[in-house]
Amino acid sequence: MTLPASRPIRPLGLTGLLMTAGALVSCAATGGTPDAEGGSPDGAVQLEPPVPGAVLANDLIQPGETRFKNLWRLTFGGQNAEAYWNYADDGLSLQLRETNDRDDCDQIFVTSPSGDLRQVSTGRGVTTCAFYMPDDQHVLYASTQSGHVACPVKPPSEGYTWMLWPDYEIYVTDLKTGEEKTLISEYGYDAEATVSPLGDRIVFTSTRSGDLELWTCDLEGNDLVQVTDAPGYDGGAFFSHDGDRLVFRATAWTPGKEAEEQQRYREDLDRWQVRPNSMEIFTVAADGSDRQQITTLGGANFAPYFTPDDQQIIFATNHHDTSTPSVNFDIFLCDLDGGSLEQVTHFDGPPGKKFDGFPMFSRDGRYLAFASNRGAGSPGDTDVFIAEWAD
Repeated sequence: MTLPASRPIRPLGLTGLLMTAGALVSCAATGGTPDAEGGSPDGAVQLEPPVPGAVLANDLIQPGETRFKNLWRLTFGGQNAEAYWNYADDGLSLQLRETNDRDDCDQIFVTSPSGDLRQVSTGRGVTTCAFYMPDDQHVLYASTQSGHVACPVKPPSEGYTWMLWPDYEIYVTDLKTGEEKTLISEYGYDAEATVSPLGDRIVFTSTRSGDLELWTCDLEGNDLVQVTDAPGYDGGAFFSHDGDRLVFRATAWTPGKEAEEQQRYREDLDRWQVRPNSMEIFTVAADGSDRQQITTLGGANFAPYFTPDDQQIIFATNHHDTSTPSVNFDIFLCDLDGGSLEQVTHFDGPPGKKFDGFPMFSRDGRYLAFASNRGAGSPGDTDVFIAEWAD
């Protein structure tokens, strides 16, 4: 299999044109006025993008976002999300969809030294959840390509649901040769795979036990271990930096209504769907012991990740949006017991532009990659941003 050709970073468009006069040529905090060539005549150090191709976008930092020293934008338009760092902290894998049309499938891309976005997936079926292997020369991701050539058609459903296509399998692609191999395969949903910072285990979400549970395996897809066994969805997991624990999202049942909600959940699962409207953040030891609920916020809490010191959790939530439906998502921090809740992002635009989510710290803790609706563009456009983090 030959990898598809690289794709240049999209032209700047309106937002980029507005930034060109100032932000593109801004200097570091040491001061200095840029010249017409983008240099600094008084010798001030220029800000280098954390990833090739990213464009400085400090004008998109919102009031109250005091955790952001600087902000870069990597993509421009369409649906782009779940950008995750490589082990060297100099590249990202991400999902990219050219438009907001749901009939257009997400495909997997990685950044490259040239600044282009390079497609990793084959273009067949729908893909999700890419993550670098420890050598930074291989990327794993989930795809339905074994059962779909084109985008699968989502069946009718009541309300908002995520599809759990049973053709999802987990693949690994060699970035040098383009060679692809199937890593994890069994009929049913196998997806949402991430790798331990220690580089020894993979965690993924699977229906192989009859419910949506967390499983781990070694880097070859062997030594499978079921980690969770509670009724409901357990997924979207990441390891702590010491490899001891997992942080994940899980279905939150309404007290007194567990039986009826679990019945509806099973009916959805039989249709390979899940409703993400009510989820909280949990942690569990990597061996499956000591499951702890971290948040009790209500709403949809998801995309959790440990801070580099493993002492806090950063995640996305709509719990603070009192409107119906609650569509304003922001990124928050909390302690390991759910305390010291802190709002990190404050973007709240017009309809279709109210989302910040999928946060992931670089391993050195300097940068935070996330997805956002911020910036000029069509309603629903979601782009990848990188913020320099202020402690």
